[in-house]
Parts: sequence; structure tokens; C-alpha cells
Amino acid sequence: MDSPTFDRVADADRYEVISGGFDSHLFARAAIGSEDRVLDIGCGYGATTRLAARQASQGHAVGIDIAEPLLAQARAFAAAEGIRNVTYQTGDAQIHPFPEAGFDVAISRFGVMFFADPVAAFANVAAALQPGGRLVFTTLGPPEGNDLPRIIAAAVTEQPVAVLQSLADPERIDEVLTKAGFHDVTIDPVETSINLGTDAAAAAEFIVGWGGAGWPDTARDALVAAARPFETPGGVLLRSTAWLVSATVHP
Repeated sequence: MDSPTFDRVADADRYEVISGGFDSHLFARAAIGSEDRVLDIGCGYGATTRLAARQASQGHAVGIDIAEPLLAQARAFAAAEGIRNVTYQTGDAQIHPFPEAGFDVAISRFGVMFFADPVAAFANVAAALQPGGRLVFTTLGPPEGNDLPRIIAAAVTEQPVAVLQSLADPERIDEVLTKAGFHDVTIDPVETSINLGTDAAAAAEFIVGWGGAGWPDTARDALVAAARPFETPGGVLLRSTAWLVSATVHP
């Protein structure tokens, strides 16, 4: 349960700072048509679902996530923005009973890295796509290309680094998708920068406030120290890399 002071709107803004720089790559590759039916996997606060709904103006976008509190905020955002062709569903995409061939495009912005059984999960997504349907997603790149996880690791000893890197190897991505029934797998590196604030103290405040997670008392000082090497006149700038992946279902 959230603490009484936890602000989900602010948290959604933080997440966009972290991940929003990859949207242009994701949507250029997805090439969503005006009448497409779009599935957004692991949609979180639903920003990418709403972007998809705007592009599929005569179609529909469905966002799915296991976290109902995030989806409640996503629905509020959609209502405030007047977006009516969007639906948010609580569920686990790896086992959710999607309508067979019910979607033209499936997208995900860093939402496919947490599957317990990636092959089964992507096979379930493939079954939800019409023949010739497209899957496009981003997944975290190799550790050496991503500064934020290293800063966080300096402050806490237990982080799900292995989970975050579960699809960081392009050969594994290709193998998983092929076994799941996809073909024409394309994997390209993409990169952006993240500005966490004016200085290391602001960056630490950003991280501590992100996600509503509990942090040890020593975390803030450790985060400040870890962020300090990334201070620039333009703020605390971090490198962030990802794999942009696309594949299709056999027609």
C-alpha cells in the first residue's frame, strides 16, 4: 500500500524522465495505423498506451499490467486527456487470456523483462496478434551502457539486476522470440540520456522518491556520492541504452 504522502502523479513524471526518451524509437518502429488494435504490455502508468491510442485514432489501445494502483492512475490520466479509445486491464501478459488474433500490434516499453517464462509469455502474445501482426519493444541494454542501475546499486545491496538484464543479450532475445513463434526478428541498439536534476543531491532526491520504495537511512548519502561523477553544467546526465526489438507473427 502507498504511504499517505506518496504522489503517483509525481512518480509517473519520474518514470517518464527515466524511459520517455525511447518513445520516438519505439513508435517509429511500431508504425501504428489509424485503425490498429494495439496491445501495450507492462504499461505501468499508461503513457505509451495513450500515445498508441492517439495514433490508432479509429482503433483501440489496451494496456495491461499487474499493478492495479498504477492502472488506476493511468485511467485517471486518460480521462483527464479526453482519450476514449483506451482500456486498461489488470493482468499478467504471460498468462492472460487475450482474444485470439485480437490485436494488430503489440508494444512494450521496458515491460517484457520480468517474465518468469519468456518463451511461454511471448507465445501468448503471438497468439494474441493477428497473422502478420507486429511486436515492438524496448528492453534494457548491457550494464556498461546504463548508468542509473549502477548508481542505485551503490546505495543498496539487493537490486533485481539479473531480472533487469534478463533480455539484455541480443542472441537470447532472438532465440526466445523464435521459439515463441515470431520471425523477422530485428534488434537494434538505441540510446538516450537521462537528466536526474541540477546536481547530485537533486538526483538522489529523484531516485529516493521514485517508485515509493523504502530506502535505508544511508541510501541518500550513497546516492549523492554515486551521482556526483555525472554532474555537468546541464545537470546530472546519465547514459541509457536499450535494444529496440521488432518481430512479426507468421501470416
